Amino acid sequence: MTPSLSLFLCLVLLYNVLLADAFTGTYGINYGRIADNIPAPESVVTLLRANKIKNVRIYDADHGVLTAFKGSEIQIIIGLGNEFLKDISVNEDRAVEWVKINVQPYLPDTLIRGIAVGNEILGGGDVELWEVLVPAAKNVYNALDKLDLAHKIEVSSPHSEAVFENTYPPSAGVFKQSILPYMLPLLNFSSQIGSPFYINAYPFLAYKSDPSHIDLNYALFEKSTGIYDAKTKLRYDNMFEAMIDAAYFALEKAGFEKMPVICSETGWASQGDENEAGANVKNARTYNNNLRKKLLKKKGTPYKPKMVMRAYVFALFNENQKPGPTSERNFGLFKADGSIAYKIGFRGLVPSSASKDFVLRGGFWSSHWFIVVASAVVLTQFLDL
Repeated sequence: MTPSLSLFLCLVLLYNVLLADAFTGTYGINYGRIADNIPAPESVVTLLRANKIKNVRIYDADHGVLTAFKGSEIQIIIGLGNEFLKDISVNEDRAVEWVKINVQPYLPDTLIRGIAVGNEILGGGDVELWEVLVPAAKNVYNALDKLDLAHKIEVSSPHSEAVFENTYPPSAGVFKQSILPYMLPLLNFSSQIGSPFYINAYPFLAYKSDPSHIDLNYALFEKSTGIYDAKTKLRYDNMFEAMIDAAYFALEKAGFEKMPVICSETGWASQGDENEAGANVKNARTYNNNLRKKLLKKKGTPYKPKMVMRAYVFALFNENQKPGPTSERNFGLFKADGSIAYKIGFRGLVPSSASKDFVLRGGFWSSHWFIVVASAVVLTQFLDL
């Protein structure tokens, strides 16, 4: 075995170890809470455990949520909000204080496995945040290191598709020149600490923006002619894998061909405004059902067949207080009452219309929240049979 091959295998092994620590399996979910009618965190833990969802991302470090997840064995990535980045970037002591308050007290019983520093910063409208992202990420990492937590908790920052100049075909994937001065230092730092590249990839948004030129079946993982990448001679039968591979190609051109890619957000809206093409229950069910099946196969993409795809679905609940178009409030796999939004094999806490408690193929259902919470232990034991 050549030295270069040995080094490559060691790097792959190192990445796999780090990823295994931050992500169990291949399927996770985003637990957004911009709503005033969703279940309490304790009931959310019951829901997640009932459906054997072991990976969760939240967008803050809410103490009630972190307390509820204690002993759940669910791995969680917490968020350092965009509004904190400027302060954290110039003050390492502030980063240490933030970790001491929002992370350290909940370990080890709450499995905090990562901190997402900001969300969709690069390519966003606030260029000042572009400038402070890397210093903030470094200070968070240094704070973890000072507290002997850096080997346990990953530091990352998820990106939107706005960081790319081109993504079609996948081999043409490349970062925007305007973003490279900020992206390259972040990638260097991520590479040094063993963090993957997180991308928010939404075929729904691509289809919505150009429904006349994008095959809906291609976006939904359904049978289609797909696309052919002449440069690599690879065929893609779904847009999601094409998006992930475009990220791999962009990383490769930036000099980070070994860096793994994880999808930090993907999903499909079950309702939208009149001008939001494709936003309906049928398409949402099809996309999320097919995505889940794809991820459970534990396979890679056409370009990276040995790099198992991992993704966090957006989102756990419909969030009734989110601003923006109607679609923004209708990405949930579950409704606000805990019932399933549509059938893709998950169990809900309550059915959409129920007048009594019962156990059925869809799981444990109750028309009253206090019954659900009181029966959480029974539910868990039942599902483990």
